[in-house]
Amino acid sequence: NAFPTDPFFNLAAEEYLFRHVAEPCFLLWCNEPAVIVGRHQNALAEINYPYIKQHDIKVIRRLSGGGTVYHDAGNLNFSFIDNRKNAESVDFTKYQTVIIAMLRTFGIQAEAGKRNELLLGGKKISGTADHVTNKRILHHGTLLFSAGLTAVEEALRVPTGKFKDKAIQSVRSQVTNISLHLSAPMDMATFRAQVFRYMMKHLPNAREYNYSQADLQSIEHLRNEKYMTWEWNFGQSPQYEMKNAINAAGDTVSMKVQNGILREIHFSDNLSGNAWTALEQKLLNTPHQEDAIHNKLTATPTTERYPIEPDKLIRAMF
Repeated sequence: NAFPTDPFFNLAAEEYLFRHVAEPCFLLWCNEPAVIVGRHQNALAEINYPYIKQHDIKVIRRLSGGGTVYHDAGNLNFSFIDNRKNAESVDFTKYQTVIIAMLRTFGIQAEAGKRNELLLGGKKISGTADHVTNKRILHHGTLLFSAGLTAVEEALRVPTGKFKDKAIQSVRSQVTNISLHLSAPMDMATFRAQVFRYMMKHLPNAREYNYSQADLQSIEHLRNEKYMTWEWNFGQSPQYEMKNAINAAGDTVSMKVQNGILREIHFSDNLSGNAWTALEQKLLNTPHQEDAIHNKLTATPTTERYPIEPDKLIRAMF
């Protein structure tokens, strides 16, 4: 597949090129529905977990900081990977200038916002983020072309007050699709091809690069061993606290999570007694992950009775 849409592969490919290919690179890529969280974010605090689960939307942590974004087939992603000269400050605006100039060839008069996003008529059409080492620069972003805006809103809708942490919080913005502002209809394939041709013409010494078999093997390894793992996508979240209702009566479960592991769990005062205390102890040091909690609760002797159905408790814990 010349244009893979597997989000795990695409993020692994980006990191592979960043770390192992010496020359500057430019990538264009599209993902199947996925939520991409920033390096320093609490993944669970950025997503509408029931919606994500119902629609089988992948959640993946990226290398760069910044806020959470939603990807689908209507979202064209770009990555600039560049070499850093000495220890000078990095100028990300030069990459943004290229994207703005490219969009103008489509009649799109985009402007840079205060958070390095691109705006059209005051609405966001692109968000960007960066990752820098001593030798390399990664500047990447989204271009909302024909994204499912309802899915964007629903996937990132999180109840207020549910989480308490020091993680970087996303700033929600009004968004619009580029396709709505074109003078004539255009599909994503045409848009992508024209963007690619523009970049081949305007980036210095540009040439098309095809992955070797060795490249693909390394990318697949990184995909499987890092980007597909719960440990990276959720376990890397900063320490957080979560509190959620269990039932309509207002009973709650509270948790403290460190490195993705349940370090404390407490039920509200009305749910006191030996059975609830035993349940708290049972779940200590379990990953805050649905399958892990389910396995812990169901892999018990039949003589052990819980004061709540496991599935009902799990729903309250996410």
